[in-house]
Amino acid sequence: MKRALILFAALTSFPALPAGAQTAPVVKAAPAAKPITGQHDNNAPITISSDSFQADLNSKTGTWSGNVVVVQEDTKLRANSVRMLTTNGKTDKVIANGNVVVDSPKSGTVTGDNGVYSVVPRIVVMTGNVVLKKGKDVLHGAQLTVNLVTGQAVMGGGKTQPGVQGTGRVQGVFLPNSQ
Repeated sequence: MKRALILFAALTSFPALPAGAQTAPVVKAAPAAKPITGQHDNNAPITISSDSFQADLNSKTGTWSGNVVVVQEDTKLRANSVRMLTTNGKTDKVIANGNVVVDSPKSGTVTGDNGVYSVVPRIVVMTGNVVLKKGKDVLHGAQLTVNLVTGQAVMGGGKTQPGVQGTGRVQGVFLPNSQ
């Protein structure tokens, strides 16, 4: 599961939404503690691009939608939409929806239907058809929860539904001699 921790390191320091923001071609990360993995620079600049951006100053949210790409160092997140919620001028939650993909050369690729990063407790949750791939190793489940403070990660299988394929169990294939 250490691989999953590194993969989510990019989500540990999403920036606060600037007051009065209308567009967001480049957003700089706020200082944050290093993740437990120690391999990702949370202070590196974050760039966000999308087809559109909408700020709601009343609810203190910013939403990027349409082919959203978030990049910090060599880690990239892609999703249909990304919404940031702020509290007291600081990012509180980052919510990615629709075809969420997080790529990192150090840790592989995680895909899922949705992802939520809760900034203060430093918890990342990926849900819906979650697949974690590193090299030829593959892990499937319904939900992946990573605590970036403790380094603990849990993948759950979810419940099966009538008429839906799947076992409701976590499944993995690991090749001992692969890179």
